[in-house]
Amino acid sequence: MNYKNLVEKKNKEAEKSYLETIRLIKEIVQKTQNFQSAKDHKNFYKFFYDAGVFILRMIDFERKISDDYFLTTSALELKKENEAFFSEILPENYASCWANPTYTVKMLGDRFGQLFSYFYLQVRQYITMSYLHARYEMVQWNEVFIKAFEILEVIGLEYDKFHQIITKIPSEFSVENRTVELQKSFDPSFDKYKTIIEEADFNDERYLFSFPGYVTEDTIRISTHIQSLPQEKIDEIAEFITQAYERGFKLNDKDMSKKSTVMVIYHAGFERILRHLCDNLRKKGLEPLIFNITSATTNRQYSYDHRFDTALFLDEEYVKRVKDNLQKAFENCKTYTDNYSGVIYFSTFGEEPFSPKSKKECLKLSETQQPLMQQLTNIHNQIRFQYTPRDQTSFTIISFPIPEIGNKFEQIFDDIYKVNTMKNEVYEPIQQTMINVLDTADFVHIKGKNDNRTDLKVKLQPINDPEKQTNFVNCTADVNIPLGEIFTSPQLTGTNGVLHIKDTYLSGLRYKDLTLVFEDGFIKEYSCANFDDEEDNKKYIEENLIFPHKTLPMGEFAIGTNTLAYIIAQKYDILRLLPVLIIEKMGPHFAVGDTCFTFEEDRIVRNPDGKEITARENEKTIKRKEDISQAYTFCHQDITLPYEAIGHITAVLKDGTEIDILRDERFVLQGTGMLNEPLNKYYNT
Repeated sequence: MNYKNLVEKKNKEAEKSYLETIRLIKEIVQKTQNFQSAKDHKNFYKFFYDAGVFILRMIDFERKISDDYFLTTSALELKKENEAFFSEILPENYASCWANPTYTVKMLGDRFGQLFSYFYLQVRQYITMSYLHARYEMVQWNEVFIKAFEILEVIGLEYDKFHQIITKIPSEFSVENRTVELQKSFDPSFDKYKTIIEEADFNDERYLFSFPGYVTEDTIRISTHIQSLPQEKIDEIAEFITQAYERGFKLNDKDMSKKSTVMVIYHAGFERILRHLCDNLRKKGLEPLIFNITSATTNRQYSYDHRFDTALFLDEEYVKRVKDNLQKAFENCKTYTDNYSGVIYFSTFGEEPFSPKSKKECLKLSETQQPLMQQLTNIHNQIRFQYTPRDQTSFTIISFPIPEIGNKFEQIFDDIYKVNTMKNEVYEPIQQTMINVLDTADFVHIKGKNDNRTDLKVKLQPINDPEKQTNFVNCTADVNIPLGEIFTSPQLTGTNGVLHIKDTYLSGLRYKDLTLVFEDGFIKEYSCANFDDEEDNKKYIEENLIFPHKTLPMGEFAIGTNTLAYIIAQKYDILRLLPVLIIEKMGPHFAVGDTCFTFEEDRIVRNPDGKEITARENEKTIKRKEDISQAYTFCHQDITLPYEAIGHITAVLKDGTEIDILRDERFVLQGTGMLNEPLNKYYNT
């Protein structure tokens, strides 16, 4: 049964219970509306009143949104309605929001506060459930709400009772619920968002409100600017992405013709591009899967506060349930996953980097839970890769700015457009020149200059047949757009030294004076200067960069060659706002975690010149042959050293001969001079 029919069936089966739970929730709201006069548990009554009102609002919304609702309601009304859904978690209101653990602990006390803050997070999921008319899912949480209130009324403040009912649905991790979620991801019959993309009038901003996300003036501005672009540009970028995706299959000797679906993830406002991209993909025999549309950010502290909520129910039994039930759910969806070719992802950038507040009220993983979280990560990835094998799938990722980047959004967008459509045939031979030299090296010496303390020797893997083999991937625009890097998997043994970045942003978090010391390829020491207390700095790195591990290997060493992107960053002063996808093309970078060949080490991969890339694994990933749980970290964090921080990047041969690749911010190897043209032009004008 396809997704559409399955949801209709489940909604029909749940209808009677759904209506009954609505009646009971209305009674609870009526009973708790005078919470101020309640003698006992006044603040708990307030919680149930506020949560109940929100649930009923979303139930009412779900009932009234028909296909023409967003065409017959005024833009002003839609804006007010959308604002009402999200206003409580915006930074200016978050201090008194139940989703804020600090507030909830203040109101309900320790333990109860964390639990009910988590509960309110689930209540806020009614927004998406309402948009998708997922009454079968709403009724499950309606029942949780009702039972939790019954506990308060009949038993009182019994934490264990509350905990049992509030965490029941996520902790059970049922096969049925997970199967529906997977079908929504992989079944092309889920066409709600595709229909909007195909039929909407993009000159009418109201179409944006038919997606279940936060819509701001900036969201509208994205759509307006893309509407202003000439048709040839829309056609060009849609075709460029399609060709890049297809090229990823060809370069890695994968057969795209055996697949019939492709997942597309994008940011609201880009629908005009998506419409043409979907048409192009269909011409290639691929039906787009669109179930995840990102929207304007509300409050990043909100997400950060709940990053360890799994601590409420993470134990060995839960890990076992996930392993068993996720396997069964994927097996139920095997028909759909067999057709899946991979993902095309539009990432965005422009928001000011986030410096989170560390709160004592937030949930944390205990010492015993941390290794369980690592097991859980391994299980999720291993099962997913079992059903969507990396040697049969591919991806393409591209990034564009959003208006949060500043007043020059339109100009920056157009310049990044130029970067994203740079031609492979120009840069491929230049990068090959560097690879030819690096393939003769024993190691690469990277040295910082001025106040940058980087002094690192990256050991390269041995090449048995230089005529047919190479260490480095010649990376142009296919899986990663824009073009502009060469990369390898270093040999861990012999990779030693210090990597120092004065100021950087990793996964949206800022790191000041980040210092990583490598010993035989693994992080041995680490520090930063975000906080006054050194222990707080170490904890920050442990929780946000290394977690759930105690250390990470250097999985990748690369040299970025996209100097045009670098100059655009300088021109608009947006370096701190750029995504890793672009930053990694703007200097040497080092990825801590897995290599770029995870689960594909045994697959022969070649560069455009026909040479086999042999550096596909390292001393850690080879452990997969004995114990796969010891082979992977399932993380890959790129850390880039900007051009201005580079003293030199030097290939050092076994006989001690040194050949500079870069020195003092310029490419110095013969045949690479064109890469300096954007630098010279910018700095000489």
